[in-house]
Amino acid sequence: MKKYLNLFTPSCGINYKTEILSGLTVALALVPEAIAFALIAGLSPLTGLYAAFSMGLITSVLGGRPGMISGATGAVAVVIVALAKTHGVEYIFATVILAGLIQLSAGLLGLGKFIRLVPHPVMFGFVNGLAIVIFMSQLAQFKTADASGALQWMTGLPLLIMLGLVVLTMLIIWLLPKLTQAVPASLTAILTISALVIGFDIPTKTVGDIASIQGGFPPFHIPDLPLSLETFAIIFPYALIVAGVGLIESLLTLNLIDEITETKGKGNKEAMAQGLANMVTGFFSGMGGCAMIGQSLINISSGARARLSGIVASVMLLVFIMFAADLIERLPMAALTGLMIMVAIGTFEWASLKTFNRMPKPDIFVMVVVTLITVVLHNLALAVLIGVVISALVFAWENARHIHSKRYIDENGVKHYEMAGLLFFGSVTEFSGKFDVLNDPDEVIIDFSDSRVVDMSGIEALNKLTERYEKVGKKLHLKHLSADCRQLLHNANDIIDINIYEDPSYKVLTDEI
Repeated sequence: MKKYLNLFTPSCGINYKTEILSGLTVALALVPEAIAFALIAGLSPLTGLYAAFSMGLITSVLGGRPGMISGATGAVAVVIVALAKTHGVEYIFATVILAGLIQLSAGLLGLGKFIRLVPHPVMFGFVNGLAIVIFMSQLAQFKTADASGALQWMTGLPLLIMLGLVVLTMLIIWLLPKLTQAVPASLTAILTISALVIGFDIPTKTVGDIASIQGGFPPFHIPDLPLSLETFAIIFPYALIVAGVGLIESLLTLNLIDEITETKGKGNKEAMAQGLANMVTGFFSGMGGCAMIGQSLINISSGARARLSGIVASVMLLVFIMFAADLIERLPMAALTGLMIMVAIGTFEWASLKTFNRMPKPDIFVMVVVTLITVVLHNLALAVLIGVVISALVFAWENARHIHSKRYIDENGVKHYEMAGLLFFGSVTEFSGKFDVLNDPDEVIIDFSDSRVVDMSGIEALNKLTERYEKVGKKLHLKHLSADCRQLLHNANDIIDINIYEDPSYKVLTDEI
């Protein structure tokens, strides 16, 4: 508790001006995003805004990555849209609560560490795909509804005005940091463009043209639905996917912010905070969410590094909803569109394009696949999962091909096989083919100094090899097995001897060779 109280004391070393201004910038950027994601899910705009407030506040205070912003996200919206259409908003609230419980459990069980299994090419693909998605989502702002309500591309003067304001926003964000770091460039750009539009009464699309953000404090609401196994069966699959998507996107964003700030976040703590935030959000009329990479990068690029910026962003968002809706609804979408396009440009890993002729082809393939799935399906969890699976299969294939042995017969007539590589399901065939059972002498030793038995397939391969030697009256010994390998082999101790004489750290009793 003392650490959080220090958040507001002069001794904690926080740049209050930077944190507050950055938080205000993020709050402004959250408004159209939260509204858009709620509409994608087929819900009221306020469900997205309430989620952005509660998710942002709780994760900023309790999360494992100071400076990271959470709120309503497109990834969650895509998952719950079908449930919203078939069963309504009450089931959405219950799903979000259950998803939060799953995430909280994952954090308590320490499952956040498994994010380490995500290879770097998958990270590249995830980030690049998300950058493209952010950019493409801004193109909708260049469309306007015709008389029938259908969206059509802008033409003529409205298009020129929109393009001009967007480009001017981008120029301010790009040029201002070269002149001064006194104020966040993003906030300056939003305020400047807003002043031009409002002052000169320039006709262009505003936040209010998307939806009204007028509302009160998020109302406490227990989901109104029957408590039954049938209800659980309906919401559980969606809750599981929401929890998985939320954790993957949040932990990958955490890793990205870690790299940018050269600091270390806490994955399990963030998972617990995300879970608690979703549970609270479900009880306070929100659609749920997770970490937002775009808003997080806005925050970090504005200089924020502490929890205060996220707290300010969420509190100011609530202030907008309750007291300043009329003013915020007058903000031009061109300013926010230009800001998000600059976020997309900054998010894209341009350095990854230089690696195409340098990285192994399987890594390039994984990166491209993850990017395409993210862009086409907007399913970040599926993209990352497929990327991890492909990387794992490539790793298994490469290691299956790289199991080797050196063979020699010592002065006592004992044949030695010195193995190198991993013995697992992918390499057992290659491993078994290296032994000449019929022509080997009566005693054979397999040396695992440079090898490891990894899984039950490796155990079975050793058992079968032992049986082959026993059938022709020969004895097989294994030596230099690591402690984890011996643990795997304990069920085979009656037919396998372990030579412990060359390594006194092996505390295992066995028959003498």
